[in-house]
Amino acid sequence: MRMLSQEEEKDADVEVNWDDQQRINTFSKLNTRLQGLTAELETVKREKEALEDISTELELADEDQPVMYRVGESFVHISLEQAQERLASDKEAAEIEVARLQDEVDGCQSSMKELKLQLYSKFGTSINLD
Repeated sequence: MRMLSQEEEKDADVEVNWDDQQRINTFSKLNTRLQGLTAELETVKREKEALEDISTELELADEDQPVMYRVGESFVHISLEQAQERLASDKEAAEIEVARLQDEVDGCQSSMKELKLQLYSKFGTSINLD
């Protein structure tokens, strides 16, 4: 067990008022939200990447053969042209979703950075926000 230095003891004596507690709670909520958004963003990016791979594969497909296209949890046979059109709209939707999620992630990170500055300026090393 490590002993606290006199400087660290002084930092530990800082009183937490109601506003400080609200900032800490807000930071915690933002951190939880950021983790969820990051996971969702990675999922959508992987889906977008898969759609781009499928697009490349469809360029090599035979135009006379129907293509099995996933709609929800099932697959339907559609023409190559219809598949390419649906794929283009699905890729566009994925790009929009990636941009939306990235904006939310950026907003959370900037709010968290601001809260970190406020909390670290008051509590110093007696609070850990990383």
